[in-house]
Amino acid sequence: ASICKIHTDEHMVKPKLVYISNPTELGTIYTKAELTAIYQFCRVNHLLLYLDGARLGAALTSTENDLTWSDLAVLTDAFYIGGTKNGALFGEALVICKEELQTDFRFYMKQRGALLAKGWLLGLQFHTLFQNDLYLSLAKHANQMAQSLQNALVSLGYPMLHTSPTNQIFPIVPKEQMKYFTSLCSHEIWEARPDGSAVVRLVTSWATEEETLQNFIKVLSERR
Repeated sequence: ASICKIHTDEHMVKPKLVYISNPTELGTIYTKAELTAIYQFCRVNHLLLYLDGARLGAALTSTENDLTWSDLAVLTDAFYIGGTKNGALFGEALVICKEELQTDFRFYMKQRGALLAKGWLLGLQFHTLFQNDLYLSLAKHANQMAQSLQNALVSLGYPMLHTSPTNQIFPIVPKEQMKYFTSLCSHEIWEARPDGSAVVRLVTSWATEEETLQNFIKVLSERR
């Protein structure tokens, strides 16, 4: 009802697109049922559905995932396959599923300064990533490293903001541990709390080494 009201109010911006990320910024993922419901809502309300796939590999290789590449093509109007967060030097691969949006798209790229002079270098990266299941295997490795780290931190007594099924995890670090924790790793302060503790975001990647992870856990456990 609220969508329809906005559509008929000339003083408001008329919405046209729903933008979601999979995984989300919290490391959670959309199920097939959830994505289907969102897509159906968009159809009813004449909206486009765009899926941000900067970390799409992490979503598709999560042990909780039930979406496939084919599902994404059917349940979105457009999505992109992240490259820079999954081993590529630069660039992302845009997939336009809705046929009407494909018309003259390369002209729009040129008009807005998005047509690369040496675009074949970007294409070559994805050509390589899509061979021998490399794209998904790199993402799966990142997820496995994150799950190992998450389990270890919980066993050391660090509570989690929530249990993440992908390569972004959110331990809660007490005030007295923050300085030492920060000296051991790079992280983002996700939420500073009144008691001095903080939720931090740790992200593993395709390049995270098992030995590095175990050394971090070992040093951290010695301090605990």
